[in-house]
Amino acid sequence: MSTADAFIRARTVDTPELRLIVVPHAGGSGNVYYPMSRHLPPAWDLLLLDLPGRGRRYTSAPLADMASVVARVTADVLAVSDSTPTAIFGHSLGAVIASETARSLQADGAAPVWVGVSGRQAPMLQPANRLLDPSLSDVELARRLARLGGLPDRLDELPEFRDRFLQLIRADLRALDSYRPDPQRQPLACPLTVFASTEDVMAPPSGSSAWGRETTAGLRQRVFDGGHFHFLGETFPAFTTAMVTEIQHALGRLEGAVPGT
Repeated sequence: MSTADAFIRARTVDTPELRLIVVPHAGGSGNVYYPMSRHLPPAWDLLLLDLPGRGRRYTSAPLADMASVVARVTADVLAVSDSTPTAIFGHSLGAVIASETARSLQADGAAPVWVGVSGRQAPMLQPANRLLDPSLSDVELARRLARLGGLPDRLDELPEFRDRFLQLIRADLRALDSYRPDPQRQPLACPLTVFASTEDVMAPPSGSSAWGRETTAGLRQRVFDGGHFHFLGETFPAFTTAMVTEIQHALGRLEGAVPGT
């Protein structure tokens, strides 16, 4: 499969004004974020990433090392890049991948215009609560995922799918465990928005401001009610609308910038 086939294109946009790339959470497929397509401006192109091991890349082995994941996703994004401005959003595991891929793209001269992160502590902070660990038994790992709201419906009714899903989760968690950001690396040069939720034990809102160290172009924060997966349901429209507002704010800053200043 080519890198360009790594994305679910939620709708056809012939001449997009912006390309929004969404990186899913651990164990998640890009399909989970499909409802976003109904609440974006019509001229925005939405690309939902499938990481190896799921969705369109079901037959590919999952990657369990963050450096390899970021290298893969960087290649995926560059394969679909053109002159269209790009924004990147990621939730939980996806937040790490999105922010580090944005840095990699920036180093390649293809910097995004905005990065959004959700459900994850800033890179230089230790996770507030390490509820998930790849060494947990299947029963305990599934129980903790269920508490977070990140377990697919009727998982226990499909043993083969359950086993594969938990293997995928373990690989994603190992990738997170391998993540050792260099404190001296270049910060992002684009605006960054952190989305937090009031009852997220994985990434409490109190730690959101620490993401400000990751960019030189300004940090904005949005806080929602609910837990780690607060937006995967009836609040998806409001969450997407908030994301659109944040991206439009970043685009407005870009349009208002004075060359050479």
